[in-house]
Amino acid sequence: MGMEEEEEQCRNTNGCRCGLMRAAAPPPIPKLLLPSFCSEAIGNENVDEKAAALFTPPLNFAIVENGVFRSGFPDPDNFSFLRTIALRSIIYLCPEPYPDANLQFLKSNGIQLFQFGIDGTKEPFANIPEGKIREALRVAIDVNNHPLLIHCKRGKHRTGCLVGCLRKLRRWCLTSVFDEYQRFAAAKSRVCDQRFIELFDVSSFNNYCMTTPKPPLTMRRCS
Repeated sequence: MGMEEEEEQCRNTNGCRCGLMRAAAPPPIPKLLLPSFCSEAIGNENVDEKAAALFTPPLNFAIVENGVFRSGFPDPDNFSFLRTIALRSIIYLCPEPYPDANLQFLKSNGIQLFQFGIDGTKEPFANIPEGKIREALRVAIDVNNHPLLIHCKRGKHRTGCLVGCLRKLRRWCLTSVFDEYQRFAAAKSRVCDQRFIELFDVSSFNNYCMTTPKPPLTMRRCS
């Protein structure tokens, strides 16, 4: 079953009510994320396991909006899948060097890497650098960088903070923003992350286009 969306009503900070689309839980990966030939293969009990494994998405992979995706750290088993979404850029939110295998994948597919090293320190010592989140957000909303993948180690906290700030920029109310964050972070949800999102000021992005994202991209088949 594909990812469902539901309409919810919530009250924003100005006291007015707004209708927003709230994304359902991340698993399972929606079929619309997969090329048509992969979706057909998934429903075929006789499909070769090796063929199916060629199109394995990264941990916690999901659509954020048109041209923007999120996930945990991709490994070589995920490369064939990532080719189908024709990435142009990757935002990497960890301080560790990118692995050689991943760098080679980016080079061979013409993908640009934007690294914003944010330590994954746990509460109560979490320190989320606002400057890096702002820089990463500017990269994420620049359509010249799309299609774009945002990832950290597991696609939960650092990725969740950046996506949460993007949702605020898109004028989601906090109820929906926190609901999405918690669906990915689950039992490991952090109060400091949600507090950071709540206090994040998007007013400096007023000059950026605030149009509603278009429907998801059509995936391409790779040879």
